[in-house]
Amino acid sequence: MTGQGRRCYGAGMNRIPMPAALLGAACTLLLAGCAATPPAANAPDANVHRTDSHATPPRDARAARSAEAPRLTGQAAHRDGDDLLTAGLGLTGLQQATPPPFADPEAPTAAELRRRAVWSSWRGIADLRPEGGYGVVYGSAATVPGREFHALATVPGAKHPHRLMVQVPDGFDAGRRCVVVTASSGSRGIYGAIAVAGAWGLPKGCAVAYTDKGAGSDYFDLDAGQGIAVDGRVAAPDDPAAAFDPGAGVPTTGIAFKHAHSQDNPEADWGRHVRQAAEFALATLETAMPQGAPYTFDNTRIIAVGISNGGGAVLRAAEDGDWLDAVVAGEPSIHIDAPGARALYDYTTEAALLMPCALADLDALPTSPLSTVATAMRAPRCAALRAEGVIEGDDTAAQARSAHARLRDAGWTEAALRAAALSVDFDLFRAVAATYASAYGRYPAGAHPCGMSFSAQHPDFSPRPATAAECAAWWSDASGIPPGAGVGVIDPALAAPDLTGPGLQCLRALWTGDSADAQRVRAGVAAVASAPPRAGLPVLVVHGRDDGLIPFAFTSAPYVVASRAAGRDVRLWEVRNAQHFDGFLALPDYAARYVPLLPYVYAALDRVDAYLDGGALPSDAVIETRPGGHLDAAALAVPGT
Repeated sequence: MTGQGRRCYGAGMNRIPMPAALLGAACTLLLAGCAATPPAANAPDANVHRTDSHATPPRDARAARSAEAPRLTGQAAHRDGDDLLTAGLGLTGLQQATPPPFADPEAPTAAELRRRAVWSSWRGIADLRPEGGYGVVYGSAATVPGREFHALATVPGAKHPHRLMVQVPDGFDAGRRCVVVTASSGSRGIYGAIAVAGAWGLPKGCAVAYTDKGAGSDYFDLDAGQGIAVDGRVAAPDDPAAAFDPGAGVPTTGIAFKHAHSQDNPEADWGRHVRQAAEFALATLETAMPQGAPYTFDNTRIIAVGISNGGGAVLRAAEDGDWLDAVVAGEPSIHIDAPGARALYDYTTEAALLMPCALADLDALPTSPLSTVATAMRAPRCAALRAEGVIEGDDTAAQARSAHARLRDAGWTEAALRAAALSVDFDLFRAVAATYASAYGRYPAGAHPCGMSFSAQHPDFSPRPATAAECAAWWSDASGIPPGAGVGVIDPALAAPDLTGPGLQCLRALWTGDSADAQRVRAGVAAVASAPPRAGLPVLVVHGRDDGLIPFAFTSAPYVVASRAAGRDVRLWEVRNAQHFDGFLALPDYAARYVPLLPYVYAALDRVDAYLDGGALPSDAVIETRPGGHLDAAALAVPGT
């Protein structure tokens, strides 16, 4: 690929007319979601060496990067108005609805990008409303000074590295040495789990190790031929030190990103990503806290925690977890071969296709700012599904009943369907399906099996080159899966009246059909299937009964049953009135109906930590909650409090 030598600009592209109503949907979704070097890590595939652009192989040699050792990218101290947990913002700064500004929007500093990435990660994960109770009823946003270490690591056989980060607080408890290891939720960047693992571990004096698990926000501008540098700033065109480069033979327009276009199917390696993060933490402690050396899995407590995709990642690590002491998985995206279990790609494409119609059969659904737009799309989707013979009925009401019945027959609960209205409003199911089709099939940029691509967009949603300001904010603002941060999904099959229906039919056929592309995608799905945790490892799964994005019935429930059938002691907390997105409790109707899940994840960590100190493992629980208004301890009913 030849760069154009222009900073985040490129050649024009053909326009695809799009309705203005969908622009509002994209804009709202946009708001949703270093000096000394530490030593080499313990395992041969986690050795590190210093990043130096002069020593990096030329651009056409980087296809062989999987054979390279992981690279240390630096360290920095965060004190005196800055800190590890909140980047100096404190709880009040994190609660602000507008992001920390850049002095120069086209060229933010590394420090500005870090602060904004921390803010964005907190806002995407936690319920920070003052009436939600964060920092008062549960959780911590304490000022935690310390040092932060970053690296790129590559698991054997992968083409591209994943990011690693270790935070070592100045108050690291050398007498009770502990590491909390985590993986980002969704496809978020390296700070994506800071509100989960960092908020629990850092105030307790634990080091915290993170991985972006081969996803993250290292977007690559194909128009300008430039990616993101290791410190988050936009790299120079054709800079070989970019954290992700899709390589040669890709289009010269649009945007590539790691989760979709690495050709690694990173989900298949999530467990190894988590272990490499833990190994990097032990290696880092050897230099950061040499008076306590050596740091090994035998003499350091290692607790793994994650939510959503991060929850699935720590459960994958638990399969070969002789190095782990305990695992807490919140709302995990996990698929195990067991009755009732369904793969993410299966139920996501089903929901994307059927749910816009089915929701017309449900009354009093929770509403979002995009509900009006989504409601207008129900009748066209119902009619299109009826024309394809997917559902029955002679009018919209009958067609919606048919779609609703199909989803219920497939295992969707009423509670999950109601909460999923949010994901339909924000078109999240289609966004996930478009990215995962590429990831599971290991397709490079420009080879999506349904012809989809990703790009900045004109007001009519046609593709255009990204601006310098948009590129500059990708690393801090993007969730790792478009749409968002100025990047959208380009679907050549868009056609009125059911705009996204044809593309969704193609995505669904990759699961139900028998084409070469379908077989390729399903092979990728098979590669991510999980197994029970190792015998003797304490595992506590926490999941909301109302989760509409990663439904409890398809994921945690069958995982726990299968693990227990294999003789594993896995405990389960089911939380009533908890859906998938704590951050969306900022929407009034969702705050009135649901409670956050994060307090139960923190409580689960407290309980497994106490167990490792000689206490008892918590019992299974179905936790009754009281949503709405100001949340207090009685409303949350957290076990053990």
